[in-house]
Amino acid sequence: MRLGSSGLMLLKILLHLGFSVPLLWLVWGVLSERLGGDPVQYLIHYTGKGALHGLMITLLVSPMARWLKLGALMQCRRLLGLWAFVYAVIHLMLFLSLDLLFEWRLLVAEVIKRPYLVVGMTALLILLALAVSSPNRVRRKLGHSWQRLHNLIYVAALLVPVHYLWSVKSEILEPTFYILICVWLMWLRRDKLKKLLSRPLNSGA
Repeated sequence: MRLGSSGLMLLKILLHLGFSVPLLWLVWGVLSERLGGDPVQYLIHYTGKGALHGLMITLLVSPMARWLKLGALMQCRRLLGLWAFVYAVIHLMLFLSLDLLFEWRLLVAEVIKRPYLVVGMTALLILLALAVSSPNRVRRKLGHSWQRLHNLIYVAALLVPVHYLWSVKSEILEPTFYILICVWLMWLRRDKLKKLLSRPLNSGA
């Protein structure tokens, strides 16, 4: 299969729409008061799952490009990763504004007190580092360090569903399902992960 420049541009447009339309729908839901009996939790969970979906789709690009023999798909990874970061930031801001009413001290206290927030903030910081280092200019400056930094996406892919699991008090079936999907995504690149894990040992570190 081949994907020309016009086809790639169309795919990117569709991906942008796929991530932006749900946010527009969310705004409409707020304005029309159609988000159920607990709109605050609905908004927080919706955007959190949006970040998780974006992260999983980002990790799915490489296997799909290999299976379909469509290397051009790899050019969509940055777009998807940035959208995952956008949803994660919105998720945090909604939690901070609607749950904590912008009480920054309370945020620090909550993060220290609640393990699921520690995990979530760690994942968000990883996504922040990946987003900041995603431009080509920054990539060239970082050189080989860029790839080592971006390998942290695998850590984030495990932390985010764990954050989801620990944040719910019941109905753990759905977050467990997400964990299994992320483990499967890791298994698809098991050879690469084995090399990454063994590299410090080989280097004597």
